[in-house]
Amino acid sequence: MKYTELKPDKQCIIQSHERCSFQCIDKDLVYSKKILRGKELSGKLEEKKELIVIATPFMNSLYNFVKGSNFFAIITDEEGCILNVIGDKGIVDEALKLKMIPGAYMNEENIGTNAMSLALTQGVPVQVSQKEHYIESYYKWTCSCSPIKDTRGNIIGTIDLTGYRENVHPHTLGMVVAAAKSVEKMLEINRYNEVLIHNNNHIKTIFNTISKGIITIDLSGTIKTTNEIANEMFGFSHSKMLEMKIWELVEGWQDILDALYSEKEFIDEDVYIKSKKNKLQLNVSAHPILDSEKRIREVIFVFQELKKVRKLAGRISSGHAVYTFNKIIGKNKDFLKIIDYCNKIANSSSTILITGESGTGKEVFAQSIHNVSDRKDEAFIAVNCGAIPRSLIESELFGYEEGAFTGAKRGGCPGKFEIADGGTIFLDEIGEMSLEMQIKLLRVIEEKVINRIGGRNPIPVNVRIVAATNKNLKEEVEKDDFRKDLFYRLNVLPVNLPPLRERKDDIPLLIEFFMNTISKRLNKKKVEIPKEYLENLTNYNWPGNIRELENVIELIINTESIPLNLERRLIKPETDFVEIEEENLKLDYIEKKHILSVLGKLKGNVTSASKALGVGRNTLYRKLEKYNVEISTLK
Repeated sequence: MKYTELKPDKQCIIQSHERCSFQCIDKDLVYSKKILRGKELSGKLEEKKELIVIATPFMNSLYNFVKGSNFFAIITDEEGCILNVIGDKGIVDEALKLKMIPGAYMNEENIGTNAMSLALTQGVPVQVSQKEHYIESYYKWTCSCSPIKDTRGNIIGTIDLTGYRENVHPHTLGMVVAAAKSVEKMLEINRYNEVLIHNNNHIKTIFNTISKGIITIDLSGTIKTTNEIANEMFGFSHSKMLEMKIWELVEGWQDILDALYSEKEFIDEDVYIKSKKNKLQLNVSAHPILDSEKRIREVIFVFQELKKVRKLAGRISSGHAVYTFNKIIGKNKDFLKIIDYCNKIANSSSTILITGESGTGKEVFAQSIHNVSDRKDEAFIAVNCGAIPRSLIESELFGYEEGAFTGAKRGGCPGKFEIADGGTIFLDEIGEMSLEMQIKLLRVIEEKVINRIGGRNPIPVNVRIVAATNKNLKEEVEKDDFRKDLFYRLNVLPVNLPPLRERKDDIPLLIEFFMNTISKRLNKKKVEIPKEYLENLTNYNWPGNIRELENVIELIINTESIPLNLERRLIKPETDFVEIEEENLKLDYIEKKHILSVLGKLKGNVTSASKALGVGRNTLYRKLEKYNVEISTLK
């Protein structure tokens, strides 16, 4: 298509002239009826800054083709407001006399029919010459104009080349159209770049707000990208990081790559890294980036401080306390004084030693102390010192380094003290700890550092220690079974929990509580306990304390009967409760029956049963052996 064919037909010109006449535009008009000045003009130019900046170079190129031939070029916005004018001095001076200046509107209603007004109304490139203009001041000129459109086809401006009528060639319009198309293309590229910049900033912001250090590398070990957290971890600037190779930072890089090539996972491993200041250990995961043929092209490293990993690990491995003082059942005055005392000492960093018979709720108090302390948002790690074999307790508490012994995990493994860092570690049955381990625990309390098995570097830990025992540690000290210095280090803030027989006024409350909670858990009806039975339960000495009481209530709910007088006297009130023969009145019988009941419900799962019964697995195995119970028969 020739651009001369885009020239508007006579009918369009006639219609435009008719509209001008209807609007009472004077043919003797010299200036546009609307010209912006001052702040209005400044505001318009600022608003259209992008169009001006992009279009001006093409306007200059267009003018350079006709320079010296008495032409001038104009850029307008979508309303016809002139944004820029350049050209030969003589013709520009004439245009200025007609106030064809930035701010002047060249649309139809303000200056009549012209190329710019028609390009805006018709939406196509046009050439208007001589008397096709409406006002007589423009008869001597020929104007070639093309609309500038955005990617959606909306007109956002025009570019115009105007000269004396005798100097205009039909191809002049073609040059104007080419310039307009170039402006449109640049605007399109600008939009595309804006999207790219936005997306890049979006990804970069996400990248930098991730709380873990991230580095991507190619297969040669060249670092391609890093986030701000990684830069801080390693202590180098972003530009310096991009100059480095991954093996300058991460030990065993080739082993990691070999593992990925072998399609093995490399997740949450502890790896030594070389920071700007020193050598330290971080938790690292490596993820391969594959191409369309499933070949590794790049690798993403994710780094995390061990402290944060330990905290997360602690929470996952039951490292949180669930009990609080307001959940503890009791109204006994002496018991309430103990609770008040524990609230007062909760925020102290001093070591607490909780003593009391088995089943008095020592861990419940330890958790409650943690939950009212300023460490409540950190990990609570419970360790039963009596349930861990002596050969394993050191690695359990203090962890080990890679290669420390046969079967040691790659990258080593943190101990409970590291996992509890910032929080509380509860050392239950501390009286069962070996003398050798007591010495090491004493060092941790005094120096506040631990050493992994096979490790050379001491690791500082900030842990609040709460220990518990059902033994009389003073007697153990006298027998040389417990170190005196450790006893005094542990017994800074002593808490002695009374046995249930010393708080008999709490027994009815506890019975009611356990009756409600256990019946809901077992989805069974509550059993109404007659007054005479309740008195019997209240007066019983409860050698197993609260744990024994809970087990008896569960037995009552399961059998819907009161099986016996706990003082070995058969009770025969007028009730529907099942009576049990004299030989079955012993507590061993009840214990065995209850254990079998729980194991039966849990299909012989010892781990689940030990949790339900509130005893350690080793304790449960000993009782099963005592009662000659075969687990295989219960599955």
